Amino acid sequence: MRAVVPGSFDPITNGHLDVIRRARAIFDEVVVAVGANSSKRYLFEPVERLELVRAATAHLDGVSAEPLTGLLVDFCRSRGAGAIVKGGRGGPDFEFEVAMARMNHSMTGVETVILPASAQWSFVSSTLVREVARLGGDAAPYVPDVVAARLATRRAHD
Repeated sequence: MRAVVPGSFDPITNGHLDVIRRARAIFDEVVVAVGANSSKRYLFEPVERLELVRAATAHLDGVSAEPLTGLLVDFCRSRGAGAIVKGGRGGPDFEFEVAMARMNHSMTGVETVILPASAQWSFVSSTLVREVARLGGDAAPYVPDVVAARLATRRAHD
């Protein structure tokens, strides 16, 4: 079965990679859907985010990354995906994901699997990584090497 792991990935973190790896252990194939949320302000352009996700997941067999536009359920339908996989850090994240899962299921019947964040990454978010990087801190422990390098380059040019 094919599953989709959606997100904006601005930037992709080690927590995201953990969810992607765990999803791949469950499903035959995983498509990482790199989308945009109209209510967010992004550090990286859509093409950069897709490039970083592809670079960070290149070593994972059975994992690909594609741009997501429109409804996630339409993306899933067009790719023949039977499941959506999301990571959850708990609290409000979990409540929001359950509501989204119910909406997606009611629209198309696609199931959502929510994987609890691994303890070592449970506090990591793209928002925190961006803030650490913006303020000159070292975000490298929380992101793949390719992202750490891009953040350092971006900081050097700002």
